[in-house]
Amino acid sequence: MNITFCCTDTKAEPWLQGLRAALPDATIDVWQPGAPQADHAVVWAPPQQFLDEQSGLKALFNIGAGVDALLRLRLPPGAMVVRLDDAGMSVQMAEYVCHAVIRHFREFDGYEADVREGKWSYRKPRDRRDFPVGVMGLGVLGERVAKALRVFEFPVHGWSRSPKAIEGVSTHSGEVGFDTFLSNSRVLVNLLPLTSGTRDILNRKTLGRLQPGGYLINVARGSHLVEDDLLALLDSGHLAGATLDVFRTEPLPAGHPFWQHPKITVTPHTSARTLRDESIAQIAGKIRALEAGQPIAGVVDPVRGY
Repeated sequence: MNITFCCTDTKAEPWLQGLRAALPDATIDVWQPGAPQADHAVVWAPPQQFLDEQSGLKALFNIGAGVDALLRLRLPPGAMVVRLDDAGMSVQMAEYVCHAVIRHFREFDGYEADVREGKWSYRKPRDRRDFPVGVMGLGVLGERVAKALRVFEFPVHGWSRSPKAIEGVSTHSGEVGFDTFLSNSRVLVNLLPLTSGTRDILNRKTLGRLQPGGYLINVARGSHLVEDDLLALLDSGHLAGATLDVFRTEPLPAGHPFWQHPKITVTPHTSARTLRDESIAQIAGKIRALEAGQPIAGVVDPVRGY
């Protein structure tokens, strides 16, 4: 069994060592142009040339949760695309989102500003019942985030394309449930996959349906957000702020208005990083299952985009 590794901006050697240890009977090498045909590929942002040359691949294992960049390429006709199911990312995402929600709810930005000026200040406690959180996207990451927020007793709403039930979460689905979901949310967390149907979904119309004083947390993809619409809603006062971890252009360009906006917190796409050891174990297990003719989880539907 031959496995090729083609991951842009990724140190190959630690991955190769881990994969070779997990799959000792396989031949595993970094892809080079003109390399022999492989059975499986471990990829992140591969060039089109790689996919054109490796036309006989059985499966492409993406080392991140999002596969939108991969699906924009011409894929080998018989290859399935397999995403990571979790591999340690869901707990990281829950940490990040809960931190952002609590930071806003408890007004820690205001306290920090006062401390920098040497002020000993006090703010009246706010009622968490006035801060319902809407989680948009209820896959593995979204469900973990919704459950984590319930630990802090926030009212939590969830929205997904198809119906889904999560204990303690008020769930909504489809176009029919979208408006109700938004109008019941004051804090909006975006965890949707990026598809043709979700691109630009965070726009003036959608964000304008949030309760007054709304707050946006985008941890999915930068292309979900219409940036000028967010800025307009922040400046108008309808939105109180935003925490943004993903952007249309990364790294975020110098001089971009998000850097200096007083109501926006920027982080460098670090909400949930790929954990190498956990990812290698999951990918190796799925390769063994495929070779044994067994079904695996995480196979992407190229039509839906996730």
